[in-house]
Amino acid sequence: MDAQSLSFTLVDSSAGYEATPERVRLDALAAFASDVSALLRGANREVDPAEIDVSVRAGSFVIVTAPIAAAPTLFRDLRSLLDSELLDTLDARRREVIERWQKLARQARGVAYRISAPFLARPLLVDERTDFRADDADQWVMVERYLRGEIQDLGGAKRANAHVRLPDGSLLSVAAERKVLKEDTQNRLYKPAMLRIRARYNVLTRELRDAQLIEFVEYAPRFDEAEMERLTRRGAQAWRDVEDAAAWVDELRGGRD
Repeated sequence: MDAQSLSFTLVDSSAGYEATPERVRLDALAAFASDVSALLRGANREVDPAEIDVSVRAGSFVIVTAPIAAAPTLFRDLRSLLDSELLDTLDARRREVIERWQKLARQARGVAYRISAPFLARPLLVDERTDFRADDADQWVMVERYLRGEIQDLGGAKRANAHVRLPDGSLLSVAAERKVLKEDTQNRLYKPAMLRIRARYNVLTRELRDAQLIEFVEYAPRFDEAEMERLTRRGAQAWRDVEDAAAWVDELRGGRD
């Protein structure tokens, strides 16, 4: 597909006047610009907003990008929104933005969002009449589990929490009671840790939300050379009469066929 220019429109009269390039609430402008950047970037950073030039045009409040090339997932996601109001197949970051727009459009009268592009058969509209939603919205259950990760941040002036870098590279915010952090005597910052948490868990997407710290669990993995040697000796003794260990295991499993 050739490079495409995208047009994002904010329709907002909730402040008692129509948002235009000449007059728009600062918080609405900042939020809209942030959402447009998130839509373009996606969870996989398919598009770098820092490299995209835009123009602001009349007609409510419109942001038009310069032509964007090589963004197949972005174009696919926008097309899918024309075919269905279910968001399950959407990039996670783009899904968050569309869910937020749908919620705002229903809460504030006179707020709507529109996306246009040459590859779209018609403009994509999010307003109080649309029903963009995730079909897995009710697939959340409360769980307790253990998590391993590296503590990136701990504490907080207003809300105490721990930011944990998980093995897959993602960052999870875990709320904590001040008492738990105050009574913890370990310096855990930038160190691996094991946490016992309570959280909401999506059984379809495996996402965790509203994580709450129950306790830190002592986590000090180490290699015990003496123990390894002891186990090796026990294994050699147990297998001393087996000529071909691989063939013996294969036979137990029913043979190669």
